[in-house]
Amino acid sequence: MHTERSVAGERSSDRVYLALRGEILDGSLAPGAALAEVEQSARLGVSRTPLREALSRLQAEGLVTARGGRGMEVAPLSLADIRALFDLREALEVKAARLAALRRDPADFAPLRDALSAAGEDLAGASSREAYYAVVGRMDAAIDAAAASPHLVAALNGVRAHVARIRRLSRDDAARLREATHEHLMILDAIIDGSELMAAHATELHLHRSLASIVASLEAAPEAAPEAAPEPGPEAAPGPAPEPTTRAHHPVTKESSR
Repeated sequence: MHTERSVAGERSSDRVYLALRGEILDGSLAPGAALAEVEQSARLGVSRTPLREALSRLQAEGLVTARGGRGMEVAPLSLADIRALFDLREALEVKAARLAALRRDPADFAPLRDALSAAGEDLAGASSREAYYAVVGRMDAAIDAAAASPHLVAALNGVRAHVARIRRLSRDDAARLREATHEHLMILDAIIDGSELMAAHATELHLHRSLASIVASLEAAPEAAPEAAPEPGPEAAPGPAPEPTTRAHHPVTKESSR
């Protein structure tokens, strides 16, 4: 019985972790949103123990932070945070592109190039943008595999979750996505050709333009820009299930670092 309870607890913790992580990455839980235990336990239909375990995992990933001894919150994102993440992203992705160009099998990348080119031609609807991000995700995975550097890939995966959050704060601009498609194709061409230098330069160019686009988008829409969260009040005592947390409306896309 003890084992059955332990397995059930683990499954509840995993379910809560995946649910909260998904809501943080897709922007439903906005940066700075309070994660009060009573409210979240009631909303997710679990006790506090699996919720706390899930929050601990999210805190280890940097997606949740302590709120001054008064519970937890979704990790805030400032423009300084965004620029710092792009500094780290550049170091990691440029290295991955270099290694991929040196170690790649061209046969793994040629079909991706065709798929990306096709996906970038139609970005008008939400479903077509979802298809585009799916191909970009495959491109990330192919570069990771070709780079053949487990520690580098682990570091990249940690950064990608935060980059996914940043994208939700900016506009899902079809014109920018078309530009990004051409930049991705330049990266793929360099990798297919085995050009380490060109792969690095193409990646640097893409990241520079991506950061500039995100910053410009946030400056053009101040209501979407990251801001400090208000101080929470005391956590309420258990009672009737509270209303669900107010959620921010940001465009939802597949998680990817591109």
